[in-house]
Amino acid sequence: DGKYHVYVGKDNVNNDLLTMKFAKQNDYWFHARSVPGSHVVLRVDNPKEGIPKNILKNTASVAAFYSKAKTSGVAPVSYTLRKYVHKKKGLAAGQVLLSKEDVLLVKPEIPSNCLLLDE
Repeated sequence: DGKYHVYVGKDNVNNDLLTMKFAKQNDYWFHARSVPGSHVVLRVDNPKEGIPKNILKNTASVAAFYSKAKTSGVAPVSYTLRKYVHKKKGLAAGQVLLSKEDVLLVKPEIPSNCLLLDE
């Protein structure tokens, strides 16, 4: 319905730009757990509105799809608000630290109800 927008990093440098420059503090941040992969940002038109569980799971599925866990049956995906994602000096491109996170177990896929735009 156009209320949710998902952005996916293409490489380590792009992940840093997406997470540290583009994402707002109250955007949701996703990454497949313990494997290399894209950073994924979920932006909501109204951050005060609760996000349905299916939207979180769909976004987590996208994060798993764009990771080394792509061929797994199910994959754990960490997610948190962007304000809990930090970059310390000396960390390599694409590497971040989380001060708070939740985990979803999802099937790596692009949900059928997603509209893919390449920008």
